[in-house]
Amino acid sequence: MKPLTRLSESGLIAHPTLQGALPQAADSNLSAVKNQPGTDENELIQLLLKRQAELNSLLEVTRAINRNSSSSVLFQMLEVIFKVHLKIGKMRLLVKEEEHFYCASKYGGKPEDIKTLQQICQVLQASKTTEKLSEHPHPALNSYQYFVPVRHKKAMLAFVLIGDFESEAELISNDLNFVQTLINLIIVALENKKLFKDRVQRERLQRDMELASEVQSMMIPGNLPYSDEIQVASMYLPNQNIGGDYFDFIKINEEEYLWCIADVSGKGVSAALLMANLQASLRAWTWVETDLRKIVDRLNHVLIQNTKGERFITMFIAKYNLKTRQLRYINAGHNPPLLVTGRSVQFLTLGTTMIGAFDELPHMTLGVVQVPPDSVIFNYTDGLLECSNENVYITDDELAEHLVQYSNYPVNELNKQVIEAIRQKHNVRMDDDDVTLLTIKIL
Repeated sequence: MKPLTRLSESGLIAHPTLQGALPQAADSNLSAVKNQPGTDENELIQLLLKRQAELNSLLEVTRAINRNSSSSVLFQMLEVIFKVHLKIGKMRLLVKEEEHFYCASKYGGKPEDIKTLQQICQVLQASKTTEKLSEHPHPALNSYQYFVPVRHKKAMLAFVLIGDFESEAELISNDLNFVQTLINLIIVALENKKLFKDRVQRERLQRDMELASEVQSMMIPGNLPYSDEIQVASMYLPNQNIGGDYFDFIKINEEEYLWCIADVSGKGVSAALLMANLQASLRAWTWVETDLRKIVDRLNHVLIQNTKGERFITMFIAKYNLKTRQLRYINAGHNPPLLVTGRSVQFLTLGTTMIGAFDELPHMTLGVVQVPPDSVIFNYTDGLLECSNENVYITDDELAEHLVQYSNYPVNELNKQVIEAIRQKHNVRMDDDDVTLLTIKIL
């Protein structure tokens, strides 16, 4: 932690009460002593010793703060100072955490129950200055002598209740000022520590997100085929820095290609890690297994083992042979890709349920299709059709009409035209979920 005098430089709380707290306390102490009429030499020495002890206490607390001591250590120091130097018989320190107060430190007197403390907080949370409580109408409060708040701007950070206080009448104002300075010092330091910790956590999370985003971008195939026989283009529009969509396109040999498009449940780092695991498993099984049904079954077992059934993946996996023009596929609970030839549209729906939901997948059907020349296979994730506006509903038939209209476009341009057509027709930005398109034109 940075020294207390520099906390404000890092954008943290610099409470007005703390600005020049030690010099002000010293000046106040001397003034209080000098202005007492009839003070003899011994009394003067005792008063000076007391005030010196208070300044030493502030110095020790400041050193503890700069050593980054824990809150429990600071509260223990506070109790010692209250008991020994200020002769305070009982004390309750309540500190705000989020929207509620909790009792951070207490001693002396009969302990209050939680309900009573909550009532005290309700009564006092609007108070802005130090108040005398001995004549307060609330029975839980008039057993104390003083209420001392700690505020920052318009918010109350904490307050302390003081009872059995043996301060002399002519010094009570000075002693209460010292109490407020001491409490301010500790509470504001703890607030700064919390803010600093939150900032470090946010920066760490941001670095993790950036790293996961880089990992995710590395998983996306960079060079997609574009030849006289097959042309492939993709488009990825993430809703967050790290989305749950995934696709892959693998050249198995000179005649065969395999591709997969998937949607992982959830977002963020966990979804990215699950995607990385899916890609590694898919690529591993692609080289040793030719049957798509066995590949999907293996992927389901891997996902079950890794997530214990708490996450699932919808996916479409297909294998195409350039020579035979045969497409084999399995749709595992995913939005069905569309096979478009001229004005003819076929939805590729055969397969099984999503993977990761069941230990053993139910009946699995392998789809087999002969692909005519000049056909388009349009793969996508559900973000293309889903919208947070309940009045907007994009149907499969509408999507089919757009694909028929733009099927003669180059694959890159086709993706852009479909996205833009949906945006303009429904006046939506399409940023409620990740959107992934993988378009394959077979000539």
